[in-house]
Amino acid sequence: MPFPTDEKIMETAKALVAQFQGIFGSHPGFRPAHAKGITTKGTFTPSEEAKKLSTAPHFNNPSTPIWVRFSNSTGIPNIPDFDDNANPRGCGIRFHLGDRKHTDIVTHSTPFFPMRTGEGFLEFLQNLVAGTIGDFLGKNPSALAFVQAPKPAPISYGTEEYFGVNAFKLIDSAGKATFVRYHVVPDAGVKVLTNEEVKKEDPDYLSKDLEKRLAEGPIGFKIEAQVAAEGDITDDATVHWPEDRPVVTLGTFKLDSLLADNLKEQKYFILDPIPRVQGVEPSDDPLLEMRAAVYLWSGKQRRAA
Repeated sequence: MPFPTDEKIMETAKALVAQFQGIFGSHPGFRPAHAKGITTKGTFTPSEEAKKLSTAPHFNNPSTPIWVRFSNSTGIPNIPDFDDNANPRGCGIRFHLGDRKHTDIVTHSTPFFPMRTGEGFLEFLQNLVAGTIGDFLGKNPSALAFVQAPKPAPISYGTEEYFGVNAFKLIDSAGKATFVRYHVVPDAGVKVLTNEEVKKEDPDYLSKDLEKRLAEGPIGFKIEAQVAAEGDITDDATVHWPEDRPVVTLGTFKLDSLLADNLKEQKYFILDPIPRVQGVEPSDDPLLEMRAAVYLWSGKQRRAA
């Protein structure tokens, strides 16, 4: 995973990491955002539709081993799972393609993202710290929509849905590109807690629930993709496509165990929002290179710790 060559991107990425650490504290060895998490192992099986849309190996091989990291928001490693600030939850999927090659899908539990660019997101955080967030939200409808979006606590990581806010291009064998956004849907259905119910939960109820469910059997999800129509905006994560756009199932995955040496492995591996695999290409969304730079810079810090 190479560092971006654009100096401005790296400068903003480093500023974002520093801003997160300024808000949540510096916790060496942990991510500056989504610090608290747990990683599972499983298998992804593609659909026939996925094979038609993309030449990517994970969409064409009979199956692919995966790691899935579930996480809470904030850079606080011990944030209670019942804390409102632990939403939205994260779900990062790593597809292991062999020969130390992999590709990732990064999602979280709301379809909203506050700002179109990394610079805009940095301003969002700076205004949050400065106490001027009210004025900022008044001038930035996308940030207001993100803040106001419902973010209920899930009963389980296995009963939460997760959204990829960025668009990607699936490339078929003829070179045709189809713009999509990912949506990860639980087999168990989306089930959330009320505000009163969540207050009664254990600070680590989500990880404990995950262990209990895995002991009883596999946890299943579908990976769906909303397909853009011609003219839909594909380079702005704050713009939603109309709900009547077609949705296809790209495959399913089953999680069957926790990853061994969980904390050690979480410290080491760095998710990459850029696919870097044949058959899937990034859109022109400016957040993608910025997110990749943030993840890589913070990952280098984490490994050094």
